[in-house]
Amino acid sequence: MRNRTTDGGVMPAGPILMDTDTGVDDALALALLLGAAPGRLIGVVATYGNVAQSQAERNTRDVLRLLGADAVPVYAGSRAPSWADCFVPDAACAHFHGFNGLGGLDVDDYLPAGAPVAAQRAAHLSAAMKHAAQALPDPALVHSADATARATRTTVISYGGYLPAQDAPTIPATAEPAGDGGGVDAIIAAARRWGGDLTLVTTGPLTDAAEAIRRAPEIARNLRIVAMGGAFLQQGNCYDLTSETNIIQDPEAADFVVRSGADVTLVGLDATHRCLCTPAMRDAVRSAGTAQTDFLADIMSVMIEANASVDPQFALGAPLHDPLAAAVALDPTLVRTIDLPMKVQLATGDGHGVRGRTVGDPMGLARLVAEDDVARVHVAVDADSGRFAENFLAALINVPR
Repeated sequence: MRNRTTDGGVMPAGPILMDTDTGVDDALALALLLGAAPGRLIGVVATYGNVAQSQAERNTRDVLRLLGADAVPVYAGSRAPSWADCFVPDAACAHFHGFNGLGGLDVDDYLPAGAPVAAQRAAHLSAAMKHAAQALPDPALVHSADATARATRTTVISYGGYLPAQDAPTIPATAEPAGDGGGVDAIIAAARRWGGDLTLVTTGPLTDAAEAIRRAPEIARNLRIVAMGGAFLQQGNCYDLTSETNIIQDPEAADFVVRSGADVTLVGLDATHRCLCTPAMRDAVRSAGTAQTDFLADIMSVMIEANASVDPQFALGAPLHDPLAAAVALDPTLVRTIDLPMKVQLATGDGHGVRGRTVGDPMGLARLVAEDDVARVHVAVDADSGRFAENFLAALINVPR
């Protein structure tokens, strides 16, 4: 076991690209990056997951607007998992994230009349990161041929990562067809431009990351990915109590990424369940007394109440899944990891395991004995919850306003 709290180091201050299905804790992760690392966020890819992709994109733009980061480009990511032709959010997500993914909150309610326009509120972007953002495609110009090619295919529906009987499925009006609107190209462009200096933070399914590596395999060798996902030493948070939500959305994509050779850190439930959002933390954020911290405190209230109402293990607070992953991207010493060849099980049943389960790869482990070069994943199994809480609160109180 490798203890990153003693032998790890804080990563260089390179650019960060975030891939997110913006719900409540994703919004807090965005705030953490903006508050703790001003100028390093060069773009956000909005994908499906907690909500539909189109809603995630709206939420992302709204949160960035409130936090004075309008200048950060937002790209349309995948609208469905790699194994499906369209996607409908799991209805249970609304309990945790609200009907709109932001706890039912409206960002406009927190903005004063006549709020400064984007150009006036983008001062937090450093000159270096402005240059970095300019190296990415213009979100208004990118277009995915794959989105057009697959837009008419509506035969396999993902209901929040699940595939119920669909002999003659009725396509819900809310279903969004597979494909992406340029987010994958943005990941590829950033990886080619920045190489090993880039960190890709994913807080939703790994569909975009997998597709980027498929289209441009050469980027994997230098790509650093910090992904919120997985459950290793404890039960999962899906219906099967084995898999984790982000992984079950697209197990095929997750399996591809962990085997790709990219430098992957999985920040899963073993670490995030140790980092809770408590009422005292919420009150500390609210005490800053700004429109931005009022919004973030209200988001925290939604999380605290939603989690406490369904799971007694969260009576003291709500797990800060995505903020911990974002924090680890800035400082990997916040978690303790073991390095293992990993796989994601793709089917359920005898001889298969449980679809979406993250486990050590037996073939990879066997090759380790032979000292072969095997792709390994940094699997977070513990977290310095006290230090994370300090960093988290400092970042949220320091968000642009």
